[in-house]
Amino acid sequence: MMAGARSAKKPAKKAPAKAQPAKPKPGKARIITKGRDDLAPERIAAILKALDEAYPNAECALHHRSPWELLVATILSAQSTDVRVNMVTPELFRRFPTPQAMAKAPISGLENLVRTTGFFRNKAKSIQGAAQKIVEDFGGQVPQTLDELITIPGAARKTASVVLGVSFGKAEGVVVDTHVFRIARRLDLAKGDTPQKVEQELMRVLPKEHWIAFSHQVIHHGRQVCVARKPKCDRCNLEQLCHSKDKTWWS
Repeated sequence: MMAGARSAKKPAKKAPAKAQPAKPKPGKARIITKGRDDLAPERIAAILKALDEAYPNAECALHHRSPWELLVATILSAQSTDVRVNMVTPELFRRFPTPQAMAKAPISGLENLVRTTGFFRNKAKSIQGAAQKIVEDFGGQVPQTLDELITIPGAARKTASVVLGVSFGKAEGVVVDTHVFRIARRLDLAKGDTPQKVEQELMRVLPKEHWIAFSHQVIHHGRQVCVARKPKCDRCNLEQLCHSKDKTWWS
């Protein structure tokens, strides 16, 4: 070392910065799974309360004046929309207002009236078969039990549950349409990969007195807020109860 030269001081090492949690990116929900019980009674109660607050007067969107009209409208709603069915049924019921009248209707006339709901040939055959069955086996009245309803052409379990719940106030199941299927899975109330499996799961976790209202409320919620693509989570009063991977906003 040269005389008089000062040794260079090495810069002091900085303490490593503490790692900061990454901010969630839009569309990436913060999901906490450790110790979480999605089916805890208090969480179920909170979800039901939120639905009651958001949709206190939710009811079936299919226009009808009798159990018979609801049965026909529900059969027509398969693979169609309630809006489309509501456009078709006024003229259908004006022309054939009773099961007796529809049982004797020309099949071509029924096909033309329900054409825009899709699968019109099968649907025309189903609603006429339903009319004939009700006239011949049930005295012209829509039966009020699940076992009897599912013997009617076009009336599988879902259709039967709609009629029983809406027209007769009988909870025999949870109606699972595309909205209920999607939202039940988003809320981790069910994990099944078919509507039938989801219904069985919902029947186990939901109080029976909520089965009817739950479906109506969730259907409205699915149309207005929890849509299939880009759900409107910033408008959802269930947002803090939801841990779905496709959330678009979080509080």
